[in-house]
This record gives sequence, structure tokens and C-alpha cells, in this order.
Amino acid sequence: MRFKNNKVWVAADAEGRPLEIGGRALIKYQLDQPQDYRVGTENLRRLAEVAAAPRAPAAKVPRRPAAAVTDRPEEGVVHIYTDGASSGNPGPSGIGVVLIYGSQRKEIGEYIGEATNNIAELLAIQKGLAAVKKKNLPVRVYTDSSYAHGVLTRNWKAKKNQELIAAIRKDMAAFRDLRLVKVEGHKGVVENDRADRLAVAATKEAL
Repeated sequence: MRFKNNKVWVAADAEGRPLEIGGRALIKYQLDQPQDYRVGTENLRRLAEVAAAPRAPAAKVPRRPAAAVTDRPEEGVVHIYTDGASSGNPGPSGIGVVLIYGSQRKEIGEYIGEATNNIAELLAIQKGLAAVKKKNLPVRVYTDSSYAHGVLTRNWKAKKNQELIAAIRKDMAAFRDLRLVKVEGHKGVVENDRADRLAVAATKEAL
């Protein structure tokens, strides 16, 4: 039989009716389990009855599109979109940074020489933080790099780039309210895509 939402074994008589003691039946969730339970018979139903019972149609809940990171950036917050690019990994590399604060906007595209993609991602974040002079402002830094997000905020153990990571962590600690946000790359986050184009363009200029 079924007890509420669970299939159970029920002690029954020869006619298949639950044996009642004081209006309660004996059940087990597994036939070979040592423990049994006493439950009210009003909560027991035969499996055939459950299968035959019509199901109420699922309520339709209107789906709301997920808000994009770039939708109406929060006022009073410095938003920094960062990306790095490397041709060869390692190879000629560039960084891209887009800073937005209210109506103010600044873009940075810079060639950083021979580097890996991970180093480029980290240097883009460092460059973006350095561009913010007022450390008391709330800051949100966006990156599509799982590596950068992991080593800077999730205590990932890095075998390489330890000095650079330590330097960026120190820079981050100087801010009163800073969050590093992981976004999906090439998924329509407008300013992140712009940072990517700046980084790629900087790399191509050196080729």
C-alpha cells in the first residue's frame, strides 16, 4: 500500500485489509527492516487506487527570464568587467577592462606581452581594481574565468602565479565592499563581451 507519499508493506488479514489495533495499522518501509511503525489507516491507500486516481494538472507558473548582469547596473556601485586573451597560451596576450560608474565609463585594452590565458585573466582584474581610486565605493568585478574566480575567492590552491594572486588578493582587501562575480563567457553579457573584444584586439595589435 501507500502511506502518504511512500510505498510501504502493511500487515493485513486474509482479505487484504489492514490489521487495526486502536485504529492504527502496522507498516514497514522495507519488508526485512527490524523496525515497524503504527500509522492511522486513514492515510493508507491501495496502490491500484493511487494509480487510478486522476492527477491534477500541474499549475503553470509563468517563467521569468533570468536578469542579465548588465541589466540596469546598480547605482552607486563601480562595475568592472574583465577579460584576458592569449594567442598560443602561452603567447602574445592582452587584457580588456570596462569600468562603469553611473554615467561614467572607461575602457582599457592593453597588450601585456608573452603570457598564458590565466595570467591575462588575473592581470585584467588587477588593472581594473587599480583604476578605482575611491576604495570606499562598493565594487563588483565580473570575470568569465573559473580559474581567476577560484584562486581569488574560493581558496583554490594555485601551483603557479602565486605572487600575482597574492598581490591581487591584497588589492581586493583594500576595498570596503568588493565582490568578484563569475559570469558565463560569450553568453550575451554585453560588457563582458566588450572586455573580451578589447583583450583580443590588444593581442592582435602585437602580432
